[in-house]
Amino acid sequence: MGRTYKNKGTVITDLKGHLGEAQLAFVIDYQGLTVADITDLRCRLRPTGSVCKVTKNTLMRIAVEENETWKPITEFLKGSSAFILVKDDVGGAIRAYQSFKKDTKKTEFRGGVMQGQALDESQVKAIADLPSKEELMGQLAGTINLLATKLAVGIKEVPSSVGRGINEVPSSLGRVINAIANKKEGDVA
Repeated sequence: MGRTYKNKGTVITDLKGHLGEAQLAFVIDYQGLTVADITDLRCRLRPTGSVCKVTKNTLMRIAVEENETWKPITEFLKGSSAFILVKDDVGGAIRAYQSFKKDTKKTEFRGGVMQGQALDESQVKAIADLPSKEELMGQLAGTINLLATKLAVGIKEVPSSVGRGINEVPSSLGRVINAIANKKEGDVA
């Protein structure tokens, strides 16, 4: 049973909604994948805030035709296409797909789009190698903690230094008086 015009409109609207929330979209060739394989891929992508949509290239072309950000995806629309739309964890989604691709050896990466730029597989892999949002937040928290620690130690050191300086005054004063007394004795002799 074919899709009705109304059903196609719903699919296009759904694609536009997912693209509106996505940071990255990439196209894979799903020929040779079983329903179980696609389900496995979707399960791997779900924790990263990503979805895998299998739809006709024509419907994706219609969904992106008025959106300059996603228009470059049209150069990858050929054959059996599945679309991975990444909303949250970009690196995690790419790593999940790479793991799936390695395990099944049945899929081929065609290309991706991010911020209006068409990307090849090496560029998408480079994105996956970047630290995750959580790792960056951890690094930032560590840096802030280090700065706060150094500031606290520095602030604590000021009164200690003043205290050592004040304690040094009487002994320094005693040395000065002794030096003056010794000089006067040396002048007299």
